[in-house]
Amino acid sequence: MKAVGIAALIPLYNHAATLEQVVAGVRRRLDPVIVVDDGSTDAAAAALARPRPGIHIIRHARNLGKGAAILSGAARADELGCRHVITIDADGQHFAEDIEAFLSAIAADPEAVVVGRRDFSATTVPRSSRFGRDFSNFWFRVQTGRKIGDSQSGFRAYPLKVLLAFKWREKRYAFENEVLVRAAWAGIRIREIPVNVHYPARHEHISHFHRLWDNLRLSFLNTRLTMRSMLPWPHDQVDGRGRPTAEPVSLLHPVRSLRRLLHENATPPQLALAVALGVLVGALPLLGLRGLLILMVTGYFRLNKVVALSAGNLCIPPFVPALCIELGYFLRHGRFLTEISLRTLGYQAPARLWEWGLGALLVGPGLALSFGLATWLLAETLSTRRRKTRREN
Repeated sequence: MKAVGIAALIPLYNHAATLEQVVAGVRRRLDPVIVVDDGSTDAAAAALARPRPGIHIIRHARNLGKGAAILSGAARADELGCRHVITIDADGQHFAEDIEAFLSAIAADPEAVVVGRRDFSATTVPRSSRFGRDFSNFWFRVQTGRKIGDSQSGFRAYPLKVLLAFKWREKRYAFENEVLVRAAWAGIRIREIPVNVHYPARHEHISHFHRLWDNLRLSFLNTRLTMRSMLPWPHDQVDGRGRPTAEPVSLLHPVRSLRRLLHENATPPQLALAVALGVLVGALPLLGLRGLLILMVTGYFRLNKVVALSAGNLCIPPFVPALCIELGYFLRHGRFLTEISLRTLGYQAPARLWEWGLGALLVGPGLALSFGLATWLLAETLSTRRRKTRREN
């Protein structure tokens, strides 16, 4: 029995040789099947000329990119009353039998994006594909603070409202990376299931990935997403049905916006770690770079950026730097620095920076532990009181 409300979406570009096999395998499991011919120049158009029940054909007059093809197919699926689409590549690398696992995952969590994590144990898997997946997974972790096993897999299940809730900037190969990152930012769950994959021998494998242009697009995308992830401005939050789940931040509502900024990633342990991180980095002599490093690390570990930046300001001159310099000077010379003059702080500034860094290796962890523990105790106490008050009311 075929699933109801779930469409198969096959983006197609010059894969006439494998198209019939892919469509037939998918057709046995899903209805409708949407094939988006993204400007193919081979025999694919002829293969799609014969009308067949349950198969919907969309044609692009020219090649617009895989992302554009997926969005066209998603719009058609929405018109047909579907709630989800399962995307599968037309080159035959995916197995239609794995659709059953996607259907089970959708039934268990209908508001999640489900990604098929490909098995790369076969010797025929290109080395470039292994590297590309690991490289993409690394940037996904940097940009979202989440781990993923296969951020480049094209075998996925999307809630339609997720695809239709945003305006996507990428329309080609990089689209699938953008979707995962922005879905993670929006608070949408991302699930992975193991799937099989078939890579033919190198001389038989057809890939439309352009090593120059697609790598450039991915580089620009990763740069843009990484820079955005570092900003303390929160991302739009939606659920798997595309409905907003948090009030937007706006300069017109400063109090409400500040409240949301402070409550993001704000459990007692998260607040304690954010404060400890801010103090630890703030103690280092990274002139002009401390804020940038704090933003990068808090994004990686999904900590509150505003709290960490504020905690870092506890280490601004003169007290903490002076303490670090004195300790560093003592470690180097066996005595404390008692002369404060143009010579010791001006002409000998490089030596003082070295001593600052040396002292920060001891002062930073100590202050971070102290402030982090105090923050955790305070946050835990306030949280307990708040829960008690709610129960009493």
